[in-house]
Amino acid sequence: MFEQLEDTCSRYTEIAEKLSQPDILADREIYTQLMREHKQLTPLVETYHKYCHVLRDEEQALEIYQSGDTELRSLAGEELSKLRTQKESLENELRLLMLPKDPNDEKNVIVEIRAGAGGEEAALFAADLFRMYSIYAEHRGWKTETLNLNDTELGGIKEISFMIEGEGAYSRLKFESGVHRVQRVPETEAGGRIHTSTVTVAVLPEAEDVEVEIAPEDLRIDTFRSSGAGGQHINKTESAIRITHLPTGLVVECQDERSQFKNRDRAMKILRSRLFDRAQNAQNAKIAAERRSQVGTGDRSERIRTYNFPQSRVTDHRIGLTLYRLDEILSGNLDELIDPLITADQAEKLKAGEAV
Repeated sequence: MFEQLEDTCSRYTEIAEKLSQPDILADREIYTQLMREHKQLTPLVETYHKYCHVLRDEEQALEIYQSGDTELRSLAGEELSKLRTQKESLENELRLLMLPKDPNDEKNVIVEIRAGAGGEEAALFAADLFRMYSIYAEHRGWKTETLNLNDTELGGIKEISFMIEGEGAYSRLKFESGVHRVQRVPETEAGGRIHTSTVTVAVLPEAEDVEVEIAPEDLRIDTFRSSGAGGQHINKTESAIRITHLPTGLVVECQDERSQFKNRDRAMKILRSRLFDRAQNAQNAKIAAERRSQVGTGDRSERIRTYNFPQSRVTDHRIGLTLYRLDEILSGNLDELIDPLITADQAEKLKAGEAV
């Protein structure tokens, strides 16, 4: 571990030197890449420097403890106890920081929410989830942009695709992919019976052009008139876009903008991210089951969470976490769910690393 840390410190120093070179400063792409790597390495390097400082202090305290008089031995003993506690804490922190980083963690995300079983009630809950993620993004200072929306007359959402732009968006939201189940009494239910509905959430890292090559001849692009719950421009112009990726059969529609060009640009963003996500899933499928995180596979069909309105309860089934603060969570206070998921994921990765 320490050899790897020394190599990391050497790389950190090398990057710092390169960042001051005129030819690097003149090349925006290389400069941006080096700045990103420098930023990623900084927490690890700073923690390692703290650790080395504690080791030196521990060595000095031990010398005093072994050779000093009674009073000095007592003081040195107390100092040794504190330093060893600090050392253990920093060692654990270093192990976490040295875990392989998900290369997508710092990316923006495209979130797709689709109403599943439950008809209009599922669509209404899809709208609740969209609001929840939008408020959470606002709390973190992220920007949200709707890419495509297919809503209902009662205010529900059949399907929505939206982008969240912000530092670390994927690292915080990647565990949201899966089936979200809601249990509540619909407003239209005269008998007061609890209905169970489902909504599917997919969180895709935004793919850049260089990561996914799409040949023009692999696309079929159709235009059609927008449709939806309302709006003055509905059905007046053929501004909606449907893009079919012929090799995979993936189909993306975008009709939220009046401009055909904007809809095409948004549809391509969604398609590129779906293709990138598909390629990643295929790669992950090759990884041995024992090396996979037990927090969840990210499978779209996996039931990950239940929102029970009568009991004001939210349960995340992957880690067995239950909170009785449904209103707060639907109001965007998601960190109480996300932080334990990240911690559980890190614990599983550490366990997998120890087993290797």
